[in-house]
Amino acid sequence: MCASYGLDPRFDDSEYRAAVDAAVLDGLRSWAAGNADEVLRPTGKNLRNLNPILTGPDTMELAWWGYLVNGAPASFASINTRCERLAGTRGALPARAIVPVSYWREMAKPSRVWQHFATAGGDLLGLAAVTRPGRTADGADYTCYSIITQPAAAHLQHVHDRMPLLIAPGFAEEWLLTPHPGGEIVEGAVAAAMTVSERIEITPDPCL
Repeated sequence: MCASYGLDPRFDDSEYRAAVDAAVLDGLRSWAAGNADEVLRPTGKNLRNLNPILTGPDTMELAWWGYLVNGAPASFASINTRCERLAGTRGALPARAIVPVSYWREMAKPSRVWQHFATAGGDLLGLAAVTRPGRTADGADYTCYSIITQPAAAHLQHVHDRMPLLIAPGFAEEWLLTPHPGGEIVEGAVAAAMTVSERIEITPDPCL
């Protein structure tokens, strides 16, 4: 699961420079600086906290986290989508995006203490996402996104049994640009993510 995350403007983007346009990385850093280190949570009808996503190597847009249905936030769980369901999809997948983060957060049980997941070096991380168009009751159109999750890496499972599917920098262009892929691209993303996942460390969340 992933229910909150953050983008620290001090992120190390060195691994993503070959896959993402420099102007987009600069735009992400500027947005993060203006966001004042606020933790990013699902978008709601009252607080429209739109968050940056990458829909192409040279395209960033602000999008709604979770799906809009009939003019309102979906009544079903939509902020996360399981990779297993997508991998079994027959036909083309939904449109895909990468959610740029420097960390995500999970609550450890039974202690109910928030934990912070990131690399030791503060690397820019890319969370796999699927997108769809949405419209609010007042007629405003948004791109909506759902973060894809997978079973957690073994060294993270003591906090939560699932984690976001991390897009390895070398897989970013394939994830964003492959036209009309089937579920096998999800399996490729999971395999490529292993080298990134093993670098994730857990610390008590500094925001609390």
